[in-house]
Formats: sequence, C-alpha cells, structure tokens
Amino acid sequence: MYAITISEPGGPEALVWTEVPDPVPGEGEVLVEVVSSAVNRADLLQRQGFYSPPPGTSPYPGLECAGRIAAIGPGVSGWSVGDEVCALLVGGGYAEKVAVPAGQLLPVPKGLDLATAAALPEVTCTVWSNVFMIAHLRPTEVFLVHGGSSGIGTMAIQLAKAVGATVAVTAGTKEKLDFCAELGADILINYREQDFVEEIKAATDGAGADVILDNMGAKYLNRNVDALAVNGRLAIIGMQGGVKGELNIGTLLGKRGAITATTLRARPLGEKAAVVAAVREHVWPLVEAGHVRPIVDRSLPMSDAAQGHRVLEESGHIGKVLLTRS
Repeated sequence: MYAITISEPGGPEALVWTEVPDPVPGEGEVLVEVVSSAVNRADLLQRQGFYSPPPGTSPYPGLECAGRIAAIGPGVSGWSVGDEVCALLVGGGYAEKVAVPAGQLLPVPKGLDLATAAALPEVTCTVWSNVFMIAHLRPTEVFLVHGGSSGIGTMAIQLAKAVGATVAVTAGTKEKLDFCAELGADILINYREQDFVEEIKAATDGAGADVILDNMGAKYLNRNVDALAVNGRLAIIGMQGGVKGELNIGTLLGKRGAITATTLRARPLGEKAAVVAAVREHVWPLVEAGHVRPIVDRSLPMSDAAQGHRVLEESGHIGKVLLTRS
C-alpha cells in the first residue's frame, strides 16, 4: 500500500507518499481500506518531531479515518467485511489501509457520505470526553471554547447548544466569528481586538464561564482561571500557547475551580473504547437528526498531505481539512 511517511522531522515537505508494507489486523482489530482521513494539530506536531506515536503503533500520521472494512482479525464480532465505518486512530490514517481496534470503530451516520465521516471521530471524541464526560457541562451553563472556528470549536459549539448551554467563542476574524454565530454561538469575542476575560465577564454579569475548553495551554492558563465562574471547570486539550505557565492557586481556590488536561492518543484501549461508545450513544443521534454536522473547510488529495498541513499552519481555515484518496 501507499502511506504518508516522515523520513525526518521538518516542514510540510517532510511528508512523502511512499509505498510501505500492508498492515495486518491483530487480535481484536479490523483492517480498514481508507477512503479519507483528516488533518489535526497533533499531526503537525508529529511531523515536527514533537509528538511521536506510542511504541508498537503505526508510524504514519492520521488520527482518524473513514472507509470500508477489508478484513476482520481474530476475536472481533459485530462487524463485517464491507461495512462502512469511521474510526478513532492512534495513527496511520494517512494511508490506503489501517488496522483499527474494533472498539474504536463507529458506523457512518445515516445521511452522511463516507468521505465526510472522517471529519467526525477526533472532534466528537475530544469534545464529548472533555466537555461532557469530564467537565460535565449542563444545560443553562456558560461554555467558552477557544478557537471556535476550528474543527474542535465548530463541533463544541454545536454539541453545547444541543444540550442547552450558552456558548461563547474566541476567534481571530469577523468571518470566523460570523460562522460561529451561524452555528449557534451566543457570545463572540475577537481575541485580536478584545480581552476574552473582560468580555466573558461583561456578558455574564461578572459571573464568568462555567466550562472552558482550551487549546492554548500555558499562554492562557491564568487568564482562563480568571474567566472561570465559581465552581468552574477548565479543560485543557492543547499546547499551542506553550507548555509551561504560572498559575495563581489563590484565584483557583477562591473559585473552587478545577483544571483537567487530557489527550486521546495515549489512553488505554478500554478508555478509548468507552469514549467511542459514549459518542455513538449521545452524538450519533444528533448527527443523524441533522442537529449536529461536521464542518469541512476543504478536501485535498491524500498524497498532497503537505498542503493540508500548510492550511492548518496558516490558520485561515474554518472546520476540518480532509485528505481523500482518488
């Protein structure tokens, strides 16, 4: 088969479409013939040499895919060759075939085309696990998501609105904020021109946000705590603003706040399977009913994954960037 390989860490040009050995499904795995994958920030980090896949897993980038089951490994039940699926991956999505633990498979939602389904697994699993399973966002609460126009952000807006929360977003342009508003965002904050702490407090009569989903890490740490409401929960899922920051513990104590930080990739198989099962139970019905949809900025040939990485690095996109096989 062919896959995107990384001969050595570097820029987008380090991604090369190369012939490699076919994967073989092991115990509890299926082999998926990939139709499409999607570009995630973690893929950029892997390309740069900062986010290596766990030992013994696929060395190729790609944390999600959609395709058809081509073979069933030992110990797998409930799936058949030919089933159309999408999947949460530990890696290997930028390829013609990938071996996937059966617990990380999802059926393609009714009414959604197969290629577009690749835009769902990573964002739905990330948002549902962090915002709902860990931070326990509830109806009528105020939810702030940074990077509201990203793949994560566009999904977070829709899911939070679906449960009855008030949604605030940050984004860097009017175009992006307008799109967030179309998805249902109530409070729009241009982080280039406005202070999100002041804006969220002004919009909530000084109370702040009950739940914050943060992709920035160190850069926003103290300001996020300042923006939290009493009993607020800050969920950190990214490090775009650095990995080390100072935290005012006194402020956090005074707000009886909580901070969590998670990734999906390194979690044990059982934990990932539990997240995928929860997404299938709670999110898939919303997708099939048309209340939630994947937002796709563009689709590019998988062999040109380098251009997909450039698009993410330039941050001009809204939603997901897909990589499709012709």
